[in-house]
Amino acid sequence: MINPNNLLEQFLGPNAANSMRQVGGNAKQQLDGMGMGGFGGGAVVGGILGLMLGGKKMKKMAKGVVGYGGAAVAGAMAYKAYQNWQQGKAAATAPVATQADIGLMDQSFLPEASPAANGMPFQLVMIQAMIAAAKADGHIDAQEQKVLFEQVEKMGLDAESKAFVFDALTRPVDIAAIASSAKGIEQATELYLISRIAIDVDHPAERAYLQALGHKLNLPADLIAHLDHQVEAAPAQ
Repeated sequence: MINPNNLLEQFLGPNAANSMRQVGGNAKQQLDGMGMGGFGGGAVVGGILGLMLGGKKMKKMAKGVVGYGGAAVAGAMAYKAYQNWQQGKAAATAPVATQADIGLMDQSFLPEASPAANGMPFQLVMIQAMIAAAKADGHIDAQEQKVLFEQVEKMGLDAESKAFVFDALTRPVDIAAIASSAKGIEQATELYLISRIAIDVDHPAERAYLQALGHKLNLPADLIAHLDHQVEAAPAQ
């Protein structure tokens, strides 16, 4: 049976570092060749999402939610953006979330607070959103997908969890289904923020995907600016 919290942490946390230490020579060389190996002299962090995104994007991800290595920080960052927006602060200079904000956040922003609109555990919808965002530029080809499958196999997930991940990796992106899964503005902000983390806004296709997602989530433009700021200005860890 899938443990939604555990699977979400496998996507966002430092768990991939442990599995990477056990990677065989050929697979490790494949990952490094794809830019999916270590960066900054260290092992991969950022869990399964880190393996998906590769070296260049991982450098951008080595802060904020992935740097902290915990799914609760996604909620804290979304809540901080929402709070700053409600208070009418300018997005460019608004305060960013820190680990201390986890204990101060509105509990309705915790990923496990309530199921998604479609009845699925919201943590699983967040995973689907991350995978869809990571695939937005079409860079995950058959060979990369094969290596990803091999690495997920090494993570000790139960059969149902692995099946969920593999299905999400191979299924065509359905942005409308992801957006319609959000129940309330709390979940809408979290789906946007978690997708923003997996997006390189300098890439036209990924930027277009993110803009379309924000539109389908019915998020106000100034709230989106605050969510973007939380990711862009997150302190390095």
